Amino acid sequence: MTRRAARSAPSVAVNARFLLPGDQLEGLGRFTDETLKRMVRDHPDVTFHLLHDRRADPRYRYGPNVVQHVLPPPARHPVLWAAWFEGAVAAWLLAHRPAVLLSPDGFTTLATRVPRVTVVHDLAFEHFPEDVTPLVGAYYRRMTPRYVRASSRVVAVSRATRDDVVSTYGTDPEDIAVVPNAVDARFAPVGEGEAAELRARWAQDHPYLLFVGALQPRKNLVTLLRAFDRFRDETGSQTRLVVAGRSAWKAGPTLEAYEAMAHRDAVLLPGRVPDEDLPGLYAGARATVFIPHFEGFGLPVLEAQASGSPVLTSDRSSMPEVAGDGALLVDPLDVAAVAGCLARLDSEPDLRQDLVRRGSANAQRYSWDRSARLLWDELVRASGGRLPAS
Repeated sequence: MTRRAARSAPSVAVNARFLLPGDQLEGLGRFTDETLKRMVRDHPDVTFHLLHDRRADPRYRYGPNVVQHVLPPPARHPVLWAAWFEGAVAAWLLAHRPAVLLSPDGFTTLATRVPRVTVVHDLAFEHFPEDVTPLVGAYYRRMTPRYVRASSRVVAVSRATRDDVVSTYGTDPEDIAVVPNAVDARFAPVGEGEAAELRARWAQDHPYLLFVGALQPRKNLVTLLRAFDRFRDETGSQTRLVVAGRSAWKAGPTLEAYEAMAHRDAVLLPGRVPDEDLPGLYAGARATVFIPHFEGFGLPVLEAQASGSPVLTSDRSSMPEVAGDGALLVDPLDVAAVAGCLARLDSEPDLRQDLVRRGSANAQRYSWDRSARLLWDELVRASGGRLPAS
């Protein structure tokens, strides 16, 4: 695309901070990547300007209608967030005047008249302030309501998050659209040979329960570890627990609970599992256990269901909404109840088969193609007609 063509085409600016070079993408980056590459594909006559705060990885140059820009400074600290959004991003928007700014990570700039679409994934920092550092929490609580008010359209990744924004900030629900996460085609059941190979590699060739996610307080691993200990005591089962995730902020209590376990040798902590192994790891598990205190969406539930794993998840926040009728729900604070569910999932093959069947049907309700179309509709709406409709 020539510079003249790029200037004449309608354009979208995208806060691309979480399209990280060389990293495996997590929640915010995954949502950005999956929706953006589809919008680029579906709208070849629109120029997409990706605004990065560090080296721009060429793998995110999804098509000839994508232009990548690196705007310093790297925005990984509250002071630098303010400098990047209110300084570098605002200056770029003033110079280029795109039809809309899409910010998929909940942050945006206040110093612009360009229409903004901001994606809010959760308000966990409002409900669990102890789970973030004081400075970060103060920034989130001060700026997020201002970002929401400044945005032409707000997007929530679940109805639960939408309702939370409405009740916490008094936002008009008509100003918020729901655009859910989804799973890509690689999350699917695998053959027994591949499942057996991954079981040998990651679970010492034992039957296993699986947790996928970062080791942080909100994921409620302390309860899971205590419940797993109780399950092993009460049943004598030889099933292992595989905790697949990186050690994140405030992982200390989780690691302390692990060290205090009677059955610590039955818990495997491999760290983050490579993306290519995840579908088979889900598929080979007796069940996937994901019982957070609070979650804006809870992508591991859908990944597990799409891969053919029975799921145990929380009965609160967005979990029942995302899981549909394809999961066993439990009070995430009740150790005895969680242990009882683990025992059922370990010993009742009919229950597992029923959950796999219903979970697979539930996962099919979600599609990145549909989510990308819904998000594009919000960009068109915010742009006041400067962008072409779907």
